[in-house]
Amino acid sequence: MHISQNFDAGNIEVVSCADASDIQLKIRADNESEFYQWFYFRLSGVKATRCTMRILNAGGAAYPPGFQNYRICYSYDRQNWLRHPTSLENGALTIEFEPEYDSVYFAYFAPYSMERHADLVARSQLSPRCSHRVVGKTLDGQDLDLLKFSSNQNEQTKKSCWIIARQHPGESMAEWWMEGCIERLLDETNAASNKLLSQCDVYLVPNMNPDGSRRGHLRTNAAGRNLNREWADPEIGASPEVYLVKQAINEIGADFMLDVHGDESLPYCFIAGTEGLADWDTAKQARLDFYKNTLAELNPDFQTERGYPAKTPGTANLTMSTAQIAETHGCLAMTLEMPFKDTTATPDETFGWSGERSKQLAHSCLDALSDYLDTELSGEPE
Repeated sequence: MHISQNFDAGNIEVVSCADASDIQLKIRADNESEFYQWFYFRLSGVKATRCTMRILNAGGAAYPPGFQNYRICYSYDRQNWLRHPTSLENGALTIEFEPEYDSVYFAYFAPYSMERHADLVARSQLSPRCSHRVVGKTLDGQDLDLLKFSSNQNEQTKKSCWIIARQHPGESMAEWWMEGCIERLLDETNAASNKLLSQCDVYLVPNMNPDGSRRGHLRTNAAGRNLNREWADPEIGASPEVYLVKQAINEIGADFMLDVHGDESLPYCFIAGTEGLADWDTAKQARLDFYKNTLAELNPDFQTERGYPAKTPGTANLTMSTAQIAETHGCLAMTLEMPFKDTTATPDETFGWSGERSKQLAHSCLDALSDYLDTELSGEPE
């Protein structure tokens, strides 16, 4: 029997694995941080053997409720990720599993590797409607990629729309969402994407946190910084990812921003707005409500009833991306959250919330953006 994690995004520590009936594991914390919850490892050498794995420190993770009613992701080929029940007792997450093949991978959510990210960026720039630039380097020396999608029409009147993802690297569904977003934008036969690119240029940062992604972090970059608390005054030496992207946004301008995330505990897809801004008013609320309601009409996995409570005007946290960009550029800026578990109203017993469903939600988000831009060009949304 062997347990390994020395691969892209791998994270686990072996406490004991002498007996398949009592495999004891721990999740490694992010570097220079107390955050932990993401895990990803391979179990091999126990085909047709009933195994009991216990992640001993699950109860002390960043979001312990995330492991309640949670089904682990597993895969034999690292392409198809299925779900398997777990239980949380006395602070330990227990997985009872009998592998059908010689090795099996387990992860908190379907991983999105940096190699897959590199492939996504490489094939995107082959399209005439996509251009690529490296805005700078991360602390580990990785490229920070920015993609621009444009139809080169109506350049003087087009809006500039920004979408960023994976500030928190363990929220890998955010880059699955990005893959779906890019596939839709690259599809020249799709009337909806053609219309959108006639309305705006779309700027995408598919992965805001390459270092944390490769290191197997939950929430921070290589220096242990939570990037979504760095936007007020980012430092190039501690959070270059935010410093560089914020600089690019300020240079280009922003008429819209969506920051794509995952939530460990809540079994819903929802949007958090910037109601905490001091100048929040009925017109801003109408824009937010229009986008959310439109998205709910387009995709049954998205809902508007549950999510984070809205902040009181004047209490916004300007260290967060959406509040900072909305405050600076006066635009609609929102955070999209997807579940690690599954959506309670539209559950999938086999896959739970998945990479594929994340990609489909991205299609709907782009369609909602086009409808929103229609209202911006014609007047206030009703």
